[in-house]
Amino acid sequence: MSSLAPVNTVAHPASYQARLDARNGVATGPTANVAPGHVQGNLAILPKDMADEFLRFCLRNPKPCPILAVSEPGDPSLPELGVDIDIRTDIPRYRVWQDGVLVDEPTDVRSVWRDDLVSFLIGCSFSFEEAILDNGLPVRHIEQGCNVPMYRTSVPTQAAGRFHGPLVVSMRPLKPADAIRAIQVTSRFPSVHGAPVHFGDPAAIGIQDINRPDYGDAVEIRPGEVPVFWACGVTPQSVVAAVKPSFCITHAPGHMLVTDLINSRVAAL
Repeated sequence: MSSLAPVNTVAHPASYQARLDARNGVATGPTANVAPGHVQGNLAILPKDMADEFLRFCLRNPKPCPILAVSEPGDPSLPELGVDIDIRTDIPRYRVWQDGVLVDEPTDVRSVWRDDLVSFLIGCSFSFEEAILDNGLPVRHIEQGCNVPMYRTSVPTQAAGRFHGPLVVSMRPLKPADAIRAIQVTSRFPSVHGAPVHFGDPAAIGIQDINRPDYGDAVEIRPGEVPVFWACGVTPQSVVAAVKPSFCITHAPGHMLVTDLINSRVAAL
């Protein structure tokens, strides 16, 4: 299942190489600005008996969980997103959860793969950073060569069955005029989180210390800049911690699947 129109996906050298580098253990770090121009995806893998509930959760929370594709049970390929994708190996780093507890962060999950697992690929804000840069706006974590800062908030998601938990956001600091432009730019990309959900006072959404992100790395906020927050595809990991499914696999925050899809395909006209 995919939220995108079917296409004859073609392997692009940069995106395919990014996946091969992850598969071969060459790339193990965050994927911001990797294969610019290509859509990146967050990952959540759950047993089949929870997949329908999680799908409903995503549909009820399209800002943090815009679905790019859903696999068949036990099938590690996602042909609508790229040639020769193996979701068990093609992300630089994974997280393995048992009963809501993080138990491992491997670079390959073939050893824990099961025939009942369903993969959900969720849009990632790394995809719209190309458009932000093209508009002359800064992306601080790219400038500083680190992971994007991400925060659990006090904003609840809309529950679906067993699934519930707090919204997670990513943050990019911008001057107020640049923030307005960033809102305009990113609102064209609803499949990869779209426009920000908040800017300004972090405490208004329950973030007590902007310099201590829950995931990723802190970045410099310069005089005259305001923090701008986008819904984040790490939200399912806060949900996993709340719901405590017996088994789950996710990406490590900031470590995405690089697809063969082009960013312009997910831009609204």
